[in-house]
Amino acid sequence: MSDHHVQPEANTVNQDRIVVASKSRQVNSLTGVQILASGCYAPENVIANEALAELGYDADWIIQRTGIQSRCRAGEDQACSDIAYEAARRCLENGKINASDIDLILLATITPDQPTPSTACHVQRMLGSNAPAMDLGAACSGFMYALVTGMQFIKTGTYQRVLIIGADLMSRTVNPADTKTFPLFGDGAGAVVIGPGNDEQGFVSYTLGADGHGAELLEQPAGGTRCPATAETIAQNLQYLQMDGRSVFKWAIRTLSDSVNQVLDAASLTADDIDLTIFHQANIRIIDAAANDLGLPSDKVFVNLDKYGNTSAASIPLALAEAVEQQLVTSGQNLLISGFGAGLAWGAGVWRW
Repeated sequence: MSDHHVQPEANTVNQDRIVVASKSRQVNSLTGVQILASGCYAPENVIANEALAELGYDADWIIQRTGIQSRCRAGEDQACSDIAYEAARRCLENGKINASDIDLILLATITPDQPTPSTACHVQRMLGSNAPAMDLGAACSGFMYALVTGMQFIKTGTYQRVLIIGADLMSRTVNPADTKTFPLFGDGAGAVVIGPGNDEQGFVSYTLGADGHGAELLEQPAGGTRCPATAETIAQNLQYLQMDGRSVFKWAIRTLSDSVNQVLDAASLTADDIDLTIFHQANIRIIDAAANDLGLPSDKVFVNLDKYGNTSAASIPLALAEAVEQQLVTSGQNLLISGFGAGLAWGAGVWRW
């Protein structure tokens, strides 16, 4: 077996080298942009913890350690583009926006239909749009990266309507035999359309960050050009997601708290000024710990991971769309948004609605 097919050595990442949203991380402001519409979709096949218990998983451990009670799984006939399209279609319908009015489509995902063409191009075709389209890959912080990217096109006046989608079929990335990882992830999609707004709308402050020193803490080792998929790598299950859960957990809490404090300070705001918080829905213990550190009351923190589990790039837009649907968001409110995960990458911001 050639060198690039050899199973990677055990994770030897030096924790001291991992950046934790350092105070020198740049914080920016990007206003004059508003969210015009939102929508979401989750597959109809709901897998409850009880169903996993029948397969030998510890249902009590799942709820106690993660807060997840169920997750949605796409059907065998569904690809990432299918659920992304459905979220996008609902978003456009909610906003009474025609697909022909969309100037750009950005799709955040790490589970594309295929390496090429982009999944965004499939969604463009399905919508009947002629807009330019591309994928962005930043895992659980992917929607934040895509949102900021789309906002640049609006701010410069290049485009008037940008469709931003977060969609992932995480059930296709996890090993059913990995009892600590398999129950955590689900499938879903969320979408927003952004356009020009007034000077107070948009990100009052935001930051994006990444630290590749922690890449091995959460990765799919095989299937790319570094380690192409072969019969040998598949036999070793290297195509599946591998996670150093303890290290990722500690990193996530620190990074979430530090990056949020940065954007609050930059906006001259405190936790009391936040009307609603939407964190990446990874683990209830991460959300609760960060909320406690930041002084955010539970009634200001939106949670739906109990229904969907971790849907990666879909997590934030799915939660946002449900919050809008539940009329929890009104004009002038301050929304605290944060994504964090593989990369290691993160993004946090204060969005004024």
